[in-house]
Amino acid sequence: MLKFILRNVAGMLLTALCLTFLVFWLTNLSPNLEKLAKTQGNARMSDEAVASWLANRGYDQPLPIKYGQWLGALPGYVIEGSDGTTRARCAPAAGITDDDPRFCGILQGDWGFSTVLREDVSSIIATRLGLTAKLMACVMAIMIPGALVMGVLAGMREGSRLDRSLSTVSIITTATPEYVSGVVLIAVFATGTFGMNWFKGTATSAMEDANFNNFFLPVITIALYGMGYIARMTRASMTEVMTAQYIRTARLKGVSFGNIVMKHALRNALIAPFTVIMLQFPWLLNGVVIVETLFNYKGFGWTLVQAASNNDIELLLGVSIVSVFVVLVTQLISDVGYVFLNPRIRLS
Repeated sequence: MLKFILRNVAGMLLTALCLTFLVFWLTNLSPNLEKLAKTQGNARMSDEAVASWLANRGYDQPLPIKYGQWLGALPGYVIEGSDGTTRARCAPAAGITDDDPRFCGILQGDWGFSTVLREDVSSIIATRLGLTAKLMACVMAIMIPGALVMGVLAGMREGSRLDRSLSTVSIITTATPEYVSGVVLIAVFATGTFGMNWFKGTATSAMEDANFNNFFLPVITIALYGMGYIARMTRASMTEVMTAQYIRTARLKGVSFGNIVMKHALRNALIAPFTVIMLQFPWLLNGVVIVETLFNYKGFGWTLVQAASNNDIELLLGVSIVSVFVVLVTQLISDVGYVFLNPRIRLS
């Protein structure tokens, strides 16, 4: 098991390097850098002024060197500007001379500075990630139990009226995008159009004080969309398990139907849904952009959109690192979880 985990961690780190380099290359394309210079400097800057602005801030260096400096694997730069000013990638510390190499990148905890929000990227991500984590926890608390119950009940008796009813509900919720269900829920429960003004149509106040009144609509909007997919996967897995030979043997021995479901079928039926559930974490982290925008909840997804639309390179890179890390870690947990759920799975 330890060898398996170490091998996967090594592959995860290599994948993370490749993905972050790809994002770094895309964000440092010439049009993006030119847009950054004109946004931070002057919109009427000439091409020569843009080139000078980028050179004075280290953007004209070769891409591998810039990536190494941003990562913290290469020492930072010190550039003497044409106007006589000195700019450095790493601020000198006490007792360190100018000749000593200074490393300041992701590996050293320096995530850069947001050119739009005027804050450290690490503090922005920590705040927004905390807000989305709160939203994710509430969604998971509703979505996972509800989906598993629906899937198990539907799969216990394939073809029954209960199965057809729950399957129809699952398909409808999965086929309805969040921006549709969110607008419908706001129109019905928040605007008073239908005589019901029970909840707030915005979740901005939930960033400081989340309660049932201002947090229910965004939570249920996301939960309904993901619940149907997990329920369908659970139902398919449960249906397959209930037709297995050992289930038939248990029935012939006179074991009660409840014990068959709880002690024999449920554990094996949860193997496939477990992977789907683990994939919900990266989806919730980045895929709830529409819901966070719709309800004006400034979480991690909202920050990703703002960084991309405002060409905030440092913030966009920081958000990308967290996204890649979450995806890879959840995949690792999913692989390890397979072994504990089903000991018959052998590791090559």
